[in-house]
Amino acid sequence: MVRVMGVDAAGPRWVGVTSDQRVYADHSIEELMALADADGVLDVVAIDIPIGLPDAGRRLADVLAGSAVGPLRASVFTTPPRSVLQAESYAEAIELSQHSSGKGVSRQSWALGPKILEVDDVVHRSTRTIVEFHPEVSFATLAGRPLTTRKKTWAGQEERRALLAGAGIVVPADVGRAGLLVGPDDVLDAAVGSWSAQRYADGVSVSFPPEPEQLDGIAVAIHA
Repeated sequence: MVRVMGVDAAGPRWVGVTSDQRVYADHSIEELMALADADGVLDVVAIDIPIGLPDAGRRLADVLAGSAVGPLRASVFTTPPRSVLQAESYAEAIELSQHSSGKGVSRQSWALGPKILEVDDVVHRSTRTIVEFHPEVSFATLAGRPLTTRKKTWAGQEERRALLAGAGIVVPADVGRAGLLVGPDDVLDAAVGSWSAQRYADGVSVSFPPEPEQLDGIAVAIHA
C-alpha cells in the first residue's frame, strides 16, 4: 500500500502527518522523513513550502493559489528569488528584491528563507517524490469552496477537523512527542498535506497551474 506524508513548517521545527495518521516532529526535514520511513517507507511527501525558485517576478503557482483561497489569500505569499532568500540581512533582502522585481519583500517571506533553502537542497539531491502543497488551497479543494475561518481560531480548527474527518483523516488526540512541540493548526495543515499527497499518488490531484512552470530545473506547481 502507498504510504505518504504531508509536512508543515512549525516554527523552528517540521511536523509531518502520514496516511496511516501518525504524527512526527523534528528540526530537520531529512530527519523527519527518516523518522517516518522507519515506520514504513514513504512514497510521496507533500510539503507546505515553495519548491522551485524564480529568478524574478512571481510564480504562476502563487498567483493561482491566491485566487483559489479567496478571503484567505493573504496566507499565500510571493516566493522570493534565491538571491533574496540568501541575503544576510532583511535590509539587503529588500534591496535585492527591489533590484530584481521593483518591489520589496515581506519579512515573513525572507524569514522563511532557511526552510525554503533547506527543502530546495533536499529536492535537488533526493530521488524521493516530493511535491508542494498549500494548506488553504488543499482545504478549499476538499471543501469545494474557499474557507473563510482562520486556522488559529476555534471555529477554523473545528471546520478543518470536520473536513479531514469527512475525508477519512482523523488525527488522534494523543500524537505523542509531536503534540508537545508544535501547534494544533500546524498538525491540521500537515494532515491535509497527507490528503493532497495521497491524491497525487493516486493520480487524481489538481495542480496550480495545470501545466507546471519550469523554474530552476523543477516542475513548479501547488498540488491539492
